[in-house]
Amino acid sequence: MRSAEPLPKALATAIELLRTEQLGEAEPALQAILKRWPEQPDALHFLGVLHHTQGQADEAVSLIRRSLAAVPDNASAWNNLGNVLLLTGHGEQAAEAYDHAVTYGDGPDAVRALNNLGVLHRKLGRLERSEAALRQALERDPKFGDAWYNLSTTLIQQGQIHDGLIAHSKAVALWPEDVQSRQEVIRALLMLDERERAARLLREWIASEPDHAVAQHMLAACEQHEAGTIPERASDGYVQQVFDGFAASFDAKLEALNYRAPALVVEALRQAVGAEHAALDLADVGCGTGLCGPGLRPWARTLAGCDLSVGMLRRAKARKVYDVLHQAELTHYLNTQPEAFDAVVSADTLCYFGALHGAMAAAKRSLRPGGWFIFTVEALPEDDEREHVLQVNGRYAHSAAHVRAAAAATDLAAHALDAVVLRQEAGRDVRGWLAVLHKEGP
Repeated sequence: MRSAEPLPKALATAIELLRTEQLGEAEPALQAILKRWPEQPDALHFLGVLHHTQGQADEAVSLIRRSLAAVPDNASAWNNLGNVLLLTGHGEQAAEAYDHAVTYGDGPDAVRALNNLGVLHRKLGRLERSEAALRQALERDPKFGDAWYNLSTTLIQQGQIHDGLIAHSKAVALWPEDVQSRQEVIRALLMLDERERAARLLREWIASEPDHAVAQHMLAACEQHEAGTIPERASDGYVQQVFDGFAASFDAKLEALNYRAPALVVEALRQAVGAEHAALDLADVGCGTGLCGPGLRPWARTLAGCDLSVGMLRRAKARKVYDVLHQAELTHYLNTQPEAFDAVVSADTLCYFGALHGAMAAAKRSLRPGGWFIFTVEALPEDDEREHVLQVNGRYAHSAAHVRAAAAATDLAAHALDAVVLRQEAGRDVRGWLAVLHKEGP
């Protein structure tokens, strides 16, 4: 940026860099503005947004509040402040910020804030207030697909399945090119146990796009009762398409579901290896946007991450906690890293595998003697005697017996296998297993 560049042009350049996720260039551009124009409120606001994407929540809150101190009627800044506060667990403060955004905003900012209020109230269990906020958003903008989508989730949690499905369909109609929304309306049909309708839509999808990995995997989940249709694991193409499709909104969506898997694996690591001491070589496989990274960092001499989704890895890189990130399928990656790690963790990734033997063997190969493999999977009901099942949501659920048997077959000692709640979906707990396996010494 030239030193004589006027403020409007400098801001426009920095904001475009931020919008296109060129964070390494956006940050110095915003810092340069603040050096020339100290306390410039727009630069403070967008630098706060940037720090938020990097996982630096406290700094993000401080910067956005400084911006609002100068321009207290900035609805966009209030909305972004609410987003940061929501993701850091400060629900009531987030609600206040969104209320300010609604008060000061008279257009898209107010609509987005009402939509966010709807998500927040649902997260706090205030379903009637959630519905009211979302319907207000739709009164202001009936074509806002996100609000229809979130209204559908709230309605389903209230038991209004039919109305929720209609809201889902309206969201899909407003997002004709959005693969994730098409996938979600099919999942809504599956929630109603209308498998034939879902399968018909999926066959139509495959007829128009024969190689579409998401449609193929979901159809297999619908038709799992037919012999030979169940894949051993979700394909690389399925994982890439699904997670590239919502990398930008991944963290916010999981926060709204009370997602606990990263905190669970971090706490399990603490119990396994003791106090934070920055002496371990760690791998986070299926790292996604890096939600585990900040929690793992205090134990890490080195911290590696791998994931199939480029979109997810871009978000993980922005957190600035990983020493290296690889785009790779996790078993392939671990098999290429013999005895490289003191611990391998995986939060909610092995739920895309059926039998776990291959992933466990790869983890064992990558571990040094005395190393730990810590992961979560979704749990089958206790009265289900199957080893693993491909669920209609596209993920596999596993029995405790299968986890133990796969560990024993791989010669990994089952240090702990605990029943946990991983998150919530449609108002219900998603139960899982938190496994802590140990590679014994020579």
